[in-house]
Amino acid sequence: MANYKSKVLVVGGTGYIGKRIVKASLAQGHTTYVLQRPEIGLDIDKLQMLLGFKEQGAHLVEASFSDHQSLVNAVKLADVVICTMSGVHFRSHNILLQLKLVQAIKDAGNVKRFLPSEFGMDPARMQDALEPGRVTFDEKMTVRRAIEAANIPHTYISSNCFAGYFAGNLSQFATLLPPRDNVQLYGNGNVKVVYMDEDDVATYTIKSIDDPRTLNKTVYLRPPENILTQIQLIEKWEKLIAKKLEKSTISAQDFLALMKDMDYAGQVGIGHFYHIFYEGCLTNFEIGENGEEASELYPEVQYTRMESYLKRYV
Repeated sequence: MANYKSKVLVVGGTGYIGKRIVKASLAQGHTTYVLQRPEIGLDIDKLQMLLGFKEQGAHLVEASFSDHQSLVNAVKLADVVICTMSGVHFRSHNILLQLKLVQAIKDAGNVKRFLPSEFGMDPARMQDALEPGRVTFDEKMTVRRAIEAANIPHTYISSNCFAGYFAGNLSQFATLLPPRDNVQLYGNGNVKVVYMDEDDVATYTIKSIDDPRTLNKTVYLRPPENILTQIQLIEKWEKLIAKKLEKSTISAQDFLALMKDMDYAGQVGIGHFYHIFYEGCLTNFEIGENGEEASELYPEVQYTRMESYLKRYV
C-alpha cells in the first residue's frame, strides 16, 4: 500500500503555481485531474493550457463553483485535492471561494488530504500584519478554520517567496526585472529571506501529499542555500554581470510612507514586503512540532539555487 500514488485533483490548474502543480503531479506518476470551469468563457490561453495538460495525460473535469453538486462529483474522483487559486491582489483574489470547495470535500467524504491555496508566508504567524495586506492572511485563516472544523485531513504549504516575483528583480518593488545600475536596499539589506524556484515549490508540494509525516501539518519550504539576505542575492547578480550596483537604502518608515499614494493592490504589496524585508517574518521563528521543512524531508530533490535562477536574466 506504501507505493499507492494518490489520485490528485488540481483546482486552479491554469494559474502561476497551478500549472506547475499539474506538471509535477504527472511527473511523479499521479493520476491527475484538472478542474475545468465553464466560466473560462473566451479565455483562449487558459483553454489551450488545459488541452495541453490533457495531451500530457491529465484528465479534465468540468465543474463550477456555482454548482455545488458538480464540485462534489469532481472531488469524488480524487484522493487529494490541491487548490492553487490566486491570492495576489494585482491578479485575481479568490481565497474565500475555497469555502465552497471545503463544503464539497466535506460532503463528498472521500478525500484523504486537502491542500488549500497557501504557498506564501505562514498566515498563522501573521496575526499582527498591517492593513490592508493582512486581508490575505485573515482569509487564509478563515479557510483553515473551515477545513479544521470539518475534520478534513490537510497539509499547508508555506513556500515563502516565489523567485519570479522576488529574486529575478533583486526584490525591487513593482518590477520583475533585475536592475543593472542602481538597486534599493530595505534597511541594511541583511534580513534573511527564503527564495524559491516555482517548479521546486510544485515538486515539494506533490512529494508531501502521500507522506504521513506531513499530515495535518505545515510544510515550510526553506532549503538552506536559498535562505539569503537581499545583499547576498544582489551579490550573486553582481557576480553574474561582473559589475557592482549602486546601492541606496530606504528606511522602514519611508518605505511604509509609500503606501499613501498607492492603489489597494500596491498597499497590500507594501505591507507584505515590509513584513518580509524589515521584520524577517519568513525566518524569525523555529519550525515547531506542527511543521516540517521540505528539504529535510526530501533531500533527493535537487532544488534550484538562486545563482542559476538569476542566469536567465543576464
